Amino acid sequence: MNLIKDTWVSEDYDIFINYLMSLKDENYQLFHSRLLKNDNIEVIGIRTPILKEIAKEISKGNYETFINQIKHLYYEEDVIYGLMIGYLKIPFTDILNFLDNFIPFVNNWSTNDLVCANMKIFKKNLDDGFKYILKLLDSKKPWKIRFGLVLLLDFYINDDYIDKVITICNSIKSNEYYVIMANAWVISICYIKYKNKTMILLKENNLDDFTFNKAIQKIIESNRISKAEKEEIRKLKRKK
Repeated sequence: MNLIKDTWVSEDYDIFINYLMSLKDENYQLFHSRLLKNDNIEVIGIRTPILKEIAKEISKGNYETFINQIKHLYYEEDVIYGLMIGYLKIPFTDILNFLDNFIPFVNNWSTNDLVCANMKIFKKNLDDGFKYILKLLDSKKPWKIRFGLVLLLDFYINDDYIDKVITICNSIKSNEYYVIMANAWVISICYIKYKNKTMILLKENNLDDFTFNKAIQKIIESNRISKAEKEEIRKLKRKK
């Protein structure tokens, strides 16, 4: 199918959905549906590298009319939509505007995390990107918060931002499972890359027991730290 279009109309989009259906991998569909653990998401069953290629092609054409046709009926639709934003060759401020329109449609961890990882434009716009992330983290909506946390994970655990990231992790207050897991994930990667700084957080913090113990668990599960370190970290786990 030709995905580089001057304009997308409803008939084109119907053909597009049929095209996606033709790419279905039934075994992957079953596997990924179970992995998502969300009965409200309909998964066609298309592997991520294929979705990336589709999104990249669409980004070369009239992507705005494509977005206008999206019906948000399938997991793959939203993943392609989000991935496509990361491929656009437009000013960063415009990228952020597109993200503002996209993020309300995020309803699962896979869409969230795949799209964040593809936002490589943040590497060239760290300061403005960080301001945007702070706005996401100030939201009451869990997927906005997770989106912000995973962007931190992907692009901000570095010498210039590590202290700010650790401070943010210590300030996150949420009962939402996918926010908690994202925060624990960020802390674990902070530990792997900046052990001494993160140990200060682990020994004195404002984290609730569940978030703290999940962070400990993720650190211990890493293959990038020694057995001795794992034993040291395991001792910090809080008893219920």
